[in-house]
Amino acid sequence: MTAPALSAEQEALFRLIEDTREHVFITGRAGTGKSTLLRHLTWHTSKQIAICAPTGVAALNVEGQTIHSLFKLPIGLIADQDLEQSDATRKLLNAIDTLVIDEISMVNADLMDAIDRSLRQARGRRREPFGGVQVVMFGDPYQLAPVPPRGDEARYIADHYRSFWFFDAHVWAGAEPGGDGLIDLGRHGADLHIRELTHIHRQSDDGFKAMLNAVRYGRVTADIAEKLNRAGARTPPSDPSDPVITLATRNDRVNAINAKHLAALAGREQTAVAEISGDFGRGDVYPADEQLKLKVGAQVMFLRNDVSGPDGPRWVNGTIGIVTRIMGDSVRVEVDGEEFDVEPTVWEKHRYSYDAASKKLSRDVVAEFTQFPLRLAWAVTIHKSQGKTYDRAIVDLGSGAFAPGQTYVALSRLTSLDGLYLTRPLRPSDIRVDEDVRRFMRAAWERDAAGMRSAATG
Repeated sequence: MTAPALSAEQEALFRLIEDTREHVFITGRAGTGKSTLLRHLTWHTSKQIAICAPTGVAALNVEGQTIHSLFKLPIGLIADQDLEQSDATRKLLNAIDTLVIDEISMVNADLMDAIDRSLRQARGRRREPFGGVQVVMFGDPYQLAPVPPRGDEARYIADHYRSFWFFDAHVWAGAEPGGDGLIDLGRHGADLHIRELTHIHRQSDDGFKAMLNAVRYGRVTADIAEKLNRAGARTPPSDPSDPVITLATRNDRVNAINAKHLAALAGREQTAVAEISGDFGRGDVYPADEQLKLKVGAQVMFLRNDVSGPDGPRWVNGTIGIVTRIMGDSVRVEVDGEEFDVEPTVWEKHRYSYDAASKKLSRDVVAEFTQFPLRLAWAVTIHKSQGKTYDRAIVDLGSGAFAPGQTYVALSRLTSLDGLYLTRPLRPSDIRVDEDVRRFMRAAWERDAAGMRSAATG
């Protein structure tokens, strides 16, 4: 599959990363091409990069390694406990030029500081942020948040940090936690360059883009809410050949919808069991169902981009289709009136190591997960819809959005307002924006504006 060409703003960001040693946080609204830029960086950088992410599924999506696995960090609050590092870990961390972290908004401040301390310790450069490694981060704090700390961990975070978000880590301020709160080490914190991609590739209608922006920033007026609710009040198509997916807040709701629809289909249920080799981890990090239950007529969603189409991809991650035939080694799926035979695909789990002979990082495959790249898709959680694009979707917020950004993620999956169906009208309580995110991004905009004013008058 041919990689998409970069836009001018994506190319400028790639050059900033490639030609400097600056620490960069790349953010942007849904559909602005953050993943495209990350893939381009992976394929075209001349630097030795290590790619990581906070969760197993996120790491698989970028063909990287989890943060905890790469840095050999303990699970849970790390605080100021000693970090044990083997010779192999130190050699690996010394070989990194640029550390790329995807889904950075899910990384908490404590883990961000542990990454900093690990690199300083391994590289013997304790007074230099990240031990001299360039850090490049991708993500959108308006969409995904870290898991909130609880109990003693919450009390520790409250005593030592302004918030639990990555941007409030001490590495950015030049101080780190100690027994009595913040201890100034007399060193400079890392200078973080915040760059926001602005060109939206997913939606083309300016009016719908403006509505999504209002939801993203928590600035939904009565007029915008009325337009969204009026559009979403339409009855969705019920024809099985005209599939519409439901985006719901909770797993139990999604599982109930999918089970109900699968049971209603005539014919024999068949199960495809995944083949797992190596240490792939627990089921919650599997990229697809370990046991995929299907029937002819089942509505499914593709979980990976097609790479074998002679004239380009026949489907992409998030494409919806209908199963028309189940064979032993393939599943036939109809997409937009055309049928394709889908075969099992392999997801590879990677681990970085240091090659002493070449004095370079190597990325090795340590486990494989083989399964059809399909999931039942009468419904999917809003969280798992992250990064997907749909022409139409039923948004089911149930008793209410329970996390900041949840409603924005759901609505921004759609390519147009015409494809929106709501199970109930949006409520003011569904539009949730984290106040720490609002503070951080406002400060970033003000800093950018001041910089532009300074440049104009300089």
